[in-house]
Amino acid sequence: MRLVIQRVSEASVNIGGLLHSTISHGLMVLVGVFEGDTEEDARWLAAKCVAMRIFPDETGVMNRSVIDAGGDILAVSQFTLCASTRKGNRPSYIHAAGHELAIPLYEYFCSECSALSNKEVKTGVFGADMKVSLVNDGPVTIVIDSKLRE
Repeated sequence: MRLVIQRVSEASVNIGGLLHSTISHGLMVLVGVFEGDTEEDARWLAAKCVAMRIFPDETGVMNRSVIDAGGDILAVSQFTLCASTRKGNRPSYIHAAGHELAIPLYEYFCSECSALSNKEVKTGVFGADMKVSLVNDGPVTIVIDSKLRE
C-alpha cells in the first residue's frame, strides 16, 4: 500500500457537485492499494499515519502528530498511486488491486486510523468521480509505502 499524506488547513471531497466530506486542519491521505497488499500493510500504515510528527509544537518544530494536534483525517482511495511509469508515457495500473481487495483494505485502513485516533475518519467514495480540494499547510507532503519498511 502507498500513502500520500498532506498536512492541511482544510480539505474536502465533492461528488456530483455535492459536498461529501470535509475537514478543517489535519491530514489529507490518498490511499493506493496494490495486488498482494494485506491487512498487516494497512495496520502498519495506519499506525505510521496517525503517529507521524508533522505538526508544529509551541516552538514551531514539527514534533506533534495529528492526534497531538487535535486534527482530523480525510482518506481518499486513489488507484493512480499504483501507476507504473517505467515504459512509455501512458501509466500502467496493472499492479493496482482490484475492487475485491482494494475496497476492504481501504476501509480497514480507515477503521484502523479511526480506532487509533479516537476520531471518525472522513472518506471519499471508492471508485467515484471525486473533486478533492485542499489547502496544503506548510507545504508538508509525505509518501509512505508499506513495501519500503526497512
